[in-house]
Amino acid sequence: MAIVKYSDNELNTLARLMRAEAVGDGDLGMLMVGNVVINRTLATCYTFRTTPTINDVIYQTPGGFTK
Repeated sequence: MAIVKYSDNELNTLARLMRAEAVGDGDLGMLMVGNVVINRTLATCYTFRTTPTINDVIYQTPGGFTK
């Protein structure tokens, strides 16, 4: 069972982000980027209160990931 609900599109976007941000850091680096996205999705603090989905985290402005 998934911790965060996601669509096929969100899964693809997350995979592309992980590769783009950390391909030079290997599998562990890419895993860490994915963990950051999921942690921000689950967070209830002020900064991430408006990011309930993976795409919301990735495209959050300001403070999201760059396109």
